[in-house]
Amino acid sequence: MVSTSGSPITIFVGRSNPDLGQDIADAFGNELGAVTIKNFSDGEIYVRFEESIRGTDLFIIQSTHPHGDNWMELFLMIDAAKRASASRVTAVIPYFGYARQERKDQPRVSIAAKLMANMLRTAGIDRVLTMDLHAPQIQGFFDVPVDHLYGSAVFTDYFSSLDVSNLVVVAPDVGALKIARAYAKRLKAELAVIDKRRPEQNSAEVMNIIGEVEGKDVLLIDDIVDTAGTLTSGAKALRDAGALRIMAACTHPILSGPAYERIEASELETLVVTDTIPLKKESHKIEVVSVAAIFADAIRRISTDASISTLFVP
Repeated sequence: MVSTSGSPITIFVGRSNPDLGQDIADAFGNELGAVTIKNFSDGEIYVRFEESIRGTDLFIIQSTHPHGDNWMELFLMIDAAKRASASRVTAVIPYFGYARQERKDQPRVSIAAKLMANMLRTAGIDRVLTMDLHAPQIQGFFDVPVDHLYGSAVFTDYFSSLDVSNLVVVAPDVGALKIARAYAKRLKAELAVIDKRRPEQNSAEVMNIIGEVEGKDVLLIDDIVDTAGTLTSGAKALRDAGALRIMAACTHPILSGPAYERIEASELETLVVTDTIPLKKESHKIEVVSVAAIFADAIRRISTDASISTLFVP
């Protein structure tokens, strides 16, 4: 397949999420390009494209969840592609790491999301395609086009298929209220929000539930689940408030530290996540839905200069 400009379209994937990369390529209808990525004995990363990419419209699929090598690998792939004379290089970043450090909210801290944007630009990126940025304003850190997709399409299809007539969509904090409102509108559901205070990083204290959840089935919505403290404490508060079925959905399942144990022991019936980040292990409470088709559609539209605004609806 060739782009509107006549350039061949090539798709490559890094090592952070090879299964999603393969699924996107399959949905797009291209084979993945051949690339060698390996570590030297000291851990240093080596990248080499094993086919000619001169003049191609090139897409690199790489999520940038911890550890930091995922970012470094992406930078090196971009640099190698530009030095091999690819006509355009698009970074497809299903999960954009460091997005939670997008502002200077305390003295003497880094704005890490801006630093990552700068480093992508220095590496030579021409365009970025990502999903559910923790802070949408990060798009403004770039001087190249940024296409920001939403995982809501796959989640609303999933939950619309369930036999739930008294659903309430719950935002686990005020920051998630906008996306929760969008889900409530799509699912024709009521809306509630959990008012909480976070005394320190990676800890959350539930203070109050604003909205009616007693005798209702509830759906907790968030973009990221890290240690699952916010999610599971929110589920407990909802149960204490009289909620019936308690379900949750998040786009990016980081699931670090005690997350799996907390989810297993929680009041949650199920947690539905996407495959932007591969799961570290399986859980009978966690179900994965794929965003490969959405990314494949976006890549197709970018390569043919078609509008992708219909994919931007939260």
